Amino acid sequence: MIQLLVNSVITFGLIIIVTISFSFIYKVTKFFHFAHAVVFTSGAYFTFLFKVWLGFPLFIAIPLAVACSTILGCAMDLTVYRTLRKRKATSLVLLLASLGLNVVIQNVISMVLGDDTKSIRTGDVQVGIEIFGAYITPTQIGIIITSIVLVILTAIFLKYAKFGKAMRAVSNNPELALISGIDSERTILYTFALGSALAGIAGILVALDVDMTPTMGMNALMMGVVAMIIGGVNSITGIVFGSLLLALAQNFGVWKISSQWQDAIAFIILFLFLLIKPEGFLGKKIKKVSV
Repeated sequence: MIQLLVNSVITFGLIIIVTISFSFIYKVTKFFHFAHAVVFTSGAYFTFLFKVWLGFPLFIAIPLAVACSTILGCAMDLTVYRTLRKRKATSLVLLLASLGLNVVIQNVISMVLGDDTKSIRTGDVQVGIEIFGAYITPTQIGIIITSIVLVILTAIFLKYAKFGKAMRAVSNNPELALISGIDSERTILYTFALGSALAGIAGILVALDVDMTPTMGMNALMMGVVAMIIGGVNSITGIVFGSLLLALAQNFGVWKISSQWQDAIAFIILFLFLLIKPEGFLGKKIKKVSV
C-alpha cells in the first residue's frame, strides 16, 4: 500500500509538469497543440545526443537539451502556427497541423536515432531508498522535488510577473489585450517557449527514470490533457488536484487489475467528469446571456 502511494506521488510529479506546460499553450492559443508530445520527447533525445553522442557531462547536457526543446517549440509557432493564424485558420486546422508536426518530427527522431529503447541514466540500476517499507530512487526523489518547485514557481510567475499577466490577458480576451497594448503574437511565442521548456524538462525526468523511445511523448501528453480537463483548464490548483487524482487512480487501479488498464482508467475518469462535471474540479460554469 505504501509503495503504491509512493508510486502515485512519482507519477503525479511527472503528470503535473506535462499538464501545466500544455495548459499554458492551450489557454493562450485555444487549440490542442498535439506536437507538444514530440517536444516532450525531444528533451530526452537532445539529452541523449549531447551526453552519449557528444560526450558532454549530464549537468551540461540537460540545460542544453532544455534550450533545444524550447527552440523547437518556438520554431513550430513561428514557422507553422503563426502563418496559419495570419490566414485566420480555425482551431481544427491548427490541431491537424500540430498532429502533422508530431508525426514528422517523431519519424525524424526514429530515422536519426533509431526506434530502440535508449537510456541516459548513469551507473547501475539501484533498489532505492527504503521509506516505511516502500522503495524510492534518488532520481524519483528528484522528480518529486522538481515538480513541486516548478508548480510553485509557475503559480508565482502567473500571478506576479508582467508576462504572466499578459498571458492571462491574451487567454481571456485577445482583442481587448491588443487594444490594451499587449502584443498577442509575442505573448504567444513566449508562451510556447515556456511551455516547451517545461515539456523538455518532463521528458528528461522520465528518461532518467525509465529510459526513452520515440513514441514516449503521446502517452504522456494524453495523461496531461486528461488531468487538465478533469482539474479545470483555468485553474493551477485544479490542475494539481486533477493530476493527483489521475496518478492515484492509475496506480491504485493496478493494485486490483492489470497494469495494461492504466490508460483505460484515465479515460474512464475523463468520461465521468465530462458527463457529471465538465468544467473540472475548480472550473467555473460558463453563463450564457441572450440579448
